[in-house]
Amino acid sequence: MIWFFLLSGLFLGWSLGANDAANIFGTAVGTRMIKFKRAAIVTTLFVIVGAVFSGSGATDTLTNLGAVNALAGSFTVALSAAITVTWMTKLELPVSTSQSIVGAIIGWNLFTGSSTNFSSLAEIVSSWVVGPFLAALFSFFLFKLSMKIIRNLKIHMLEQDIYNRWGLLLVGAFGAYSLGANNIANVMGVFVPAQPFKDIELWGALTFSGTQQLFLIGGIAVSIGVFTYSHKVMFTVGKTLFKLTPIAALVVVFSESMVLFLFASQALSDWLNNHGLPSLPLVPLSSSHAVIGGVIGIALAKRAQGINYRILKKIVLAWVATPIIGGILCFGLLFFVQNVFEQKVVDYSYSLLNSHRKTDIPPDNRFLTAP
Repeated sequence: MIWFFLLSGLFLGWSLGANDAANIFGTAVGTRMIKFKRAAIVTTLFVIVGAVFSGSGATDTLTNLGAVNALAGSFTVALSAAITVTWMTKLELPVSTSQSIVGAIIGWNLFTGSSTNFSSLAEIVSSWVVGPFLAALFSFFLFKLSMKIIRNLKIHMLEQDIYNRWGLLLVGAFGAYSLGANNIANVMGVFVPAQPFKDIELWGALTFSGTQQLFLIGGIAVSIGVFTYSHKVMFTVGKTLFKLTPIAALVVVFSESMVLFLFASQALSDWLNNHGLPSLPLVPLSSSHAVIGGVIGIALAKRAQGINYRILKKIVLAWVATPIIGGILCFGLLFFVQNVFEQKVVDYSYSLLNSHRKTDIPPDNRFLTAP
């Protein structure tokens, strides 16, 4: 039953890999700057590394929003989010996995009578606005700087092509790491409070925690999505959404990657706090939001040429509708799971302290810890 309940999270991870990998390597593959196989391998490796090493930061905020503490409840929340994303995709509306999972968690809170942490909700919702804005800001200035450097250095076209290929590969690796670190919370975050895996001792001195095992499984599911279904999506994004030059595409992906990293890095957040500097909340952010922000930044750098405001309005409306649909759907499915299938969707004896037992890992040694 454990693996059955995890299926919805694995399905959500597969769909994230199938779609969001295009935000990282879509331009490079679509323009044939990088071969799909190489892009898939790099994405797979760095998504898993990012999920296991740095996945707990954004997950903690999602858990604080609503600690889904029974496996049947976690299954229903993840399934609701997956159905919402699939449905909206069929309607050709670009939506966010993070928005759908947040809406589903609030639906679980309402159904079970659990309290919603409005402080965490405010952090998450504000990131849906701040994230694209930051990506646009980074993209705008980086594009201006890049074009100035290219003009001053007068790089030969063949050299520039080589630099672009390596740049897209390196930035794509960073983007894949950031995607795994930030978005594993969307895939497996709701399973963390009720996760069934025991810590594994390695060589008698190091421990691979149950939460990290969960993140590894989620990262593998994302990777399978990359290999099995992202090929066409990468080409579609590379030829439609990303109608950009290689330099502009590199800037967009780098801007997106930086934003995802800033909202996922526990170590960076702790360092900033320790030095009295402001830090961004650690929340799961949509890579699609960040990419759209990056593209808008490029358009603004070109004096707002090419912005389709009708499509932009449609995207914003989809962002508003997604969490509402996810919450309503989750509420209805929970009723059936509990009353028709007689599954336990909430554990009222659950202690909030238990939700942090698995994820309280020092930021500098999050992957392997002494028992």
